Amino acid sequence: MSHESTPTLYGLMAEFDTAEGLIHATEQARLAGYRAMDAYSPLPIEELSEALDLPKTRLPKAVFIGGLVGCLGGFLLETWASTIAYPMNIGGRPLFSWPQFIPVTFETTVLGAALTCFFGMWGSNKLPQPYHPVFNVPEFARASTDRFFLCIEAADPRFDREATARFLQDLHPLGVSEVAP
Repeated sequence: MSHESTPTLYGLMAEFDTAEGLIHATEQARLAGYRAMDAYSPLPIEELSEALDLPKTRLPKAVFIGGLVGCLGGFLLETWASTIAYPMNIGGRPLFSWPQFIPVTFETTVLGAALTCFFGMWGSNKLPQPYHPVFNVPEFARASTDRFFLCIEAADPRFDREATARFLQDLHPLGVSEVAP
């Protein structure tokens, strides 16, 4: 006795030709109660993060902390180098002359903040991500040129294959595709 298993589904994806259509569809999906969804656009759309109701990022705080660590690290390195490791009394000048530490302190502050931002963005965007289920949809190849996509994931508690497909069709997209995992 063989049991045929139905193929699992990652979600349903609607294709739009304008950013306004994508924003409208995203807002309607949010109002309809869908929460597990994502939007894909070839250009940044400021209103989209509000329409998706994305949580605020912690990256600015992390960048500030990275800059602060860089600042303290650079200052302490200069202090250690000139007062402990290699003290040189040249012309009777003090060993701890903090004004000369400012350029290095500034540069290590910028370096710490920049590195934190770079690696923080990679981490928060889950990069590198060489594979994602939406890549299985042939139409998605135009996501980086001139098309806008809204994908409602099957993991959403409100997701029902037929009802969600009807809902997406009512938003007047160019097409609705099933996204295989």
